[in-house]
Amino acid sequence: MSDATARVADATGNWVDTRAPFWSRPYLRLSRFDRPIGSWLLLMPCWWSAALAAGIARDVSSLALVVVLFFVGAFVMRGAGCTWNDITDRDLDARVERTRSRPLPAGQVSVTQALAFLVLQALIGLAVLLQFNRFAILTGIASLVIVAVYPFMKRITWWPQVVLGLAFSWGALMGFVVTLGRIDLTALMLYAGSIAWVIGYDTIYAHQDAEDDALIGIKSTARLFAERTHLALIVFYALAVVLIGGALLLGGVRWPAWIGLIAFAAHLMWQIRRLDISDPALCLRIFKSNRDAGLLLFAGLLVDAVMRAAV
Repeated sequence: MSDATARVADATGNWVDTRAPFWSRPYLRLSRFDRPIGSWLLLMPCWWSAALAAGIARDVSSLALVVVLFFVGAFVMRGAGCTWNDITDRDLDARVERTRSRPLPAGQVSVTQALAFLVLQALIGLAVLLQFNRFAILTGIASLVIVAVYPFMKRITWWPQVVLGLAFSWGALMGFVVTLGRIDLTALMLYAGSIAWVIGYDTIYAHQDAEDDALIGIKSTARLFAERTHLALIVFYALAVVLIGGALLLGGVRWPAWIGLIAFAAHLMWQIRRLDISDPALCLRIFKSNRDAGLLLFAGLLVDAVMRAAV
């Protein structure tokens, strides 16, 4: 198989396809380094919580290090999660147009090789986790239960996006555990708000595969909501803003954080107005834009943390 035909259908023209050593490309595709948006979306709640917790503590002395460690951890563990997902879904992926060129269904790597690569990524993630306190280590390990069961949810429930939200929002707890050594109501509200956000953006993402999913019996909120998707997004995105706003209120933030939340909310409103669920390419672009939404909120929280620490 040539490298051109081995490329994942919705990720062509990236650095993995053009610059990475040929032997490494299937593994980089397994971990989605050719499509890093998922890693960014996993990272956003981590950075939100790190900045909010630092602001509450009025101490940003270790914030830069925490931000870097969360960055490395998010990219590595998202890669591990995607590798696990591809192992469990390899037969289903072979039956979907967009995913049949993934490394496992395309025969670029074996299951044994994928499992070995999964272990390697998990060990790197563990090395990052060990830089934190004991409570943070245990909290981080606990998330693996959700990661392990997620790939099977699309077979048994119309709401797999909820389980994805539980996994992808875990970082909203980690910043508090690392910085403050606790999980309080503020952290839980941030976590809940992030879950609502994930349900919204992954519903948009799932509309790319809605037709194929219907043919092979895969369930999703995209298929569940169908033509009511815009209304569902209004509900979940509004819930995300309200819950995150509640966390900011409990956290005693100042005006920069509120500006960040307003910008975040405005971006979500733009997504709903722009979305056309019959246009897969547009769905992908809008889904990817959630990184920018998350960064807007993080920027506000970061400025807030620095201002509070300076007092």
